[in-house]
Amino acid sequence: MTGRSLCPLALLGLLLGLLPGLAVEPGRGFSIGDEDFYMQELLTKEQHNRVRGTSEESQASISDKKELREEEEEEEEDKRRHLEKTTAEGKSVKTAGKKPEKTKKNALKNPNSVSEGEVQFNPVKEECPPLGLETLKIDDFQLHASTMKRYGLGAHRGRLNIQAGIYEDDLYDGGWCAGRDDPLQWFEVDGRRLTKFTGVITQGRSSLWSSDWVTSYKVLVSNDSHTWVTLKNGSRELIFVGNREKEIPVRNILPAPVVARYIRVNPRSWFQSGSICMRVEILGCPMPDPNNYYHRRNEVTTTDNLDFRHHSYKEMRQLMKVVNEMCPNITRIYNIGKSHNGLKLYAIEISDNPGEHEVGEPEFRYTAGSHGNEVLGRELLLLLMQFMCLEYRSGNPRIRHLVDETRIHLLPSVNPDGYEKAFQVGSELSGWSLGRWSQDGIDVHHNFPDLNSILWEAEARKWVPRKMFNHHIPIPEWYQAKNATVAVETRALVAWMEKLPFVLGGNLQGGELVVTFPYDRTRTQGVAKQQSPTPDDHVFRWLAFSYASTHRLMTTAGRRVCHTEDFAKEDGTINGASWHTAAGSMNDFSYLHTNCFELSMYVGCDKFPHESELPEEWENNRESLLVFMEQVHRGIKGVVKDRQGHSIANAIISVEGIGHDIRTAADGDYWRLLNPGEYRVTARAEGYSLTSKMCEVGYEMGATRCDFTVGRTNLSRIKEIMEKFNKQPIRLPVRQLHARRPRQPHGR
Repeated sequence: MTGRSLCPLALLGLLLGLLPGLAVEPGRGFSIGDEDFYMQELLTKEQHNRVRGTSEESQASISDKKELREEEEEEEEDKRRHLEKTTAEGKSVKTAGKKPEKTKKNALKNPNSVSEGEVQFNPVKEECPPLGLETLKIDDFQLHASTMKRYGLGAHRGRLNIQAGIYEDDLYDGGWCAGRDDPLQWFEVDGRRLTKFTGVITQGRSSLWSSDWVTSYKVLVSNDSHTWVTLKNGSRELIFVGNREKEIPVRNILPAPVVARYIRVNPRSWFQSGSICMRVEILGCPMPDPNNYYHRRNEVTTTDNLDFRHHSYKEMRQLMKVVNEMCPNITRIYNIGKSHNGLKLYAIEISDNPGEHEVGEPEFRYTAGSHGNEVLGRELLLLLMQFMCLEYRSGNPRIRHLVDETRIHLLPSVNPDGYEKAFQVGSELSGWSLGRWSQDGIDVHHNFPDLNSILWEAEARKWVPRKMFNHHIPIPEWYQAKNATVAVETRALVAWMEKLPFVLGGNLQGGELVVTFPYDRTRTQGVAKQQSPTPDDHVFRWLAFSYASTHRLMTTAGRRVCHTEDFAKEDGTINGASWHTAAGSMNDFSYLHTNCFELSMYVGCDKFPHESELPEEWENNRESLLVFMEQVHRGIKGVVKDRQGHSIANAIISVEGIGHDIRTAADGDYWRLLNPGEYRVTARAEGYSLTSKMCEVGYEMGATRCDFTVGRTNLSRIKEIMEKFNKQPIRLPVRQLHARRPRQPHGR
C-alpha cells in the first residue's frame, strides 16, 4: 500500500457505498423536550443571548415516597426483569447488575445531518467512545488547524467543553477559531494509529463576550495527512448539520465506521454574526496494534473487579444494597433527607460497629454530586464503597485498620435531581452546565449561610472572644426561615453536619484537577481573587497536599492545564478565595459552624467522562481517596471528664497560637487536627476551671492521646448546692449592709 492512499479496509468501506446518506440514529440525539429544557436552563443560569428555543416542556415531578419495603420490592422486580432480559440475550450477569452504557439518551429521532442528495437513512448501530479531546488523552500535538485567530484560539483549545478565561484576549480562550472565515478552513485530529471513526461532536466557542459557532461542516479522513477523502452520499459530499448556539453539544454519527489515522472537520457555514469557532470531540475506537508506542505509553489498566459504569438513581440504590448485603457487619445504609423531587439522599456508613458512635473514634465523610452534572465524584464513591467492602473481606490490613478505627460516611449523590437531567442525555451531550443546579435552580455547594462576614465583622469590632466565639458560629435567623432561598438538599446537609461529630470531610467536584481549602471567600469586599487563609492554614495545606500528591496527575509538572489555570505550579492545591471568591460555601460553613475541616477535590477535567474512562479515573484517584481518609488520625484526641469521671460535652479545646477552637462531642471526646509539633492545649467548660497541658504530635500516623480532667469552680459548686437543697441566696437591703459595717474611728 502506498503512503498516499487509504488503507484497504477504509477503501472497501467507501466502495461498498457506506455513505449514501446520514441521519441521527434513534436513541443517539437528545429529544426536543430535553433540548428545550436545556436551552431554558442556559438562558436562566448563564444568560446566553441569541438562543431561540420553543416553549419548555413540562417536567414530570419525580417522587420517591414509598417506604423501605416497597423500595425493596421494586428493586427485586428490577433485578428479575434484568435477569430475564440478560439471560434471553445469552449474556453473563455481574453481581452489581453491569450492563452496557445506556443508549436511551434520546427518545425521539432528531436528525442532525443532511446530505446534498437529500437522502437519509439510519446509520449502522456501532458506537465508539470519545478519543479523549475533553479528557486530555489526546495531546496538543495531535491537534492541528488550517489557521488560527491567535494562539489562545489555536487548535489545542478546540476541545469539547473547554472553558475560556474572563477576558477576550486571554491566553487560554474557549475554542479553536480560524484566522479567516471561508470554507477552506479545517480542524484536524491525529489518532496516531489506525482508528475506526464513528462520530463527531461539536460545540461553539466558550465566551462571555462573543457568539461564534459552526452551523454545518464536512468530514474528511486520511492515512497520511496529505491525501484526503471526503465522506459522501453517493457521488455528493455529505454536509453535517452543526450547532444552533454555542453551548449545547451536537453529535453526528457517521453512516458507517471509517478506518483511518487522521480526521478533519471542514466548516461550511457559521453563525452569520460570528466567526468560524469550534470545540470538538471525536468518537472512535483505536484498531488493534500491539506495537503502537503511544498506546502502550498512555495505557492505564486496573486489576480491581468493580462495577465500572454510570448508575441511574435506582441503580445507585441497588448497588449500595448489594454492598450492604456483601458486608452487612461493617455497612449501614441510611438517608439524610430528600431532594426537591422527593428522591432520598442515601448515604452508606462503613465501620466495625455501624450505627454507633464509638468514644475516641473519629467520624469522616465524603460527599459528591452537589453539582448534579459533575458525575465522576459520584461514581468514585460508588467504586470506593465496593473496593472497601471487597478488601475488608479479603483481609487487607490497611483497609481493616481504617474501618476498625474510623467511622466513615459516603454520600454519593447530594443533588440526584440534577444528576438525572445530565444522565438522561449522556456523558457527551450534557455540556458544561445541564444538571448543575438543584431542581429549584440553586447551587447547593454555595447555598450555605455566609458565616465569614459575621466572624470578620466581630473581629473588626474586637468582640472575639469576649462577646463571640471564634468557632461554632450560629446560623442567622433569616437563613432558617421557611421562605429563605435555601434548597431542601442544603437543609438536609446542615442537619446531617450538626448531628454527627465529623472531624474531616471532602466533597468531590469535577471539571478541574486541584484541591481547594478554606476560606473560599475573600476578606476584602469587591475583590475577585485574594489569599484568605484560616487560622489553620498550615493544617489545611497539608491535608490538600496529601490528596494532590498521591493523585496520578495533579502534581505532574508537565501535564496540560484543564482550562485556564496551571494548578500544578502550586502542587495541585490552592486556597479557594485565591482562585475565585464564593460566599456561603460548604467548606467555610463546615469550618466555622462545626468541628469538621472540609476541602474540595476537583477530581477530573471532564465532569461527566464516558464510562470507558472510569477504570483509569479510579486508578487516578484511588490512593488519594484512601490517604485523605487516613489523615483524620493526624493530630491529638482525647476525652474531657470531671473529677468524678463524668464526660463533659461541649467543652472548648483551645490550642495556643491558633485562633480557632473546637468542642467536645456528646460523650466528651474530641479530635483536633494538627501538624507535627508541640502544642499547649487548654480545655475549659462552663462551671469548670480551665486546665492546660503540653501535647506532642509526632510524624507517625495516629493521633496523640491528650485527655483532660477538670474540676468545678467554687461558684459553680455553690450554685449546685443551692439548687440541690432548693435554697435561694440571701439578698440584704443596701441600708442593712451599711448598718452592719463597723464605724471607722473619727479622724482616721
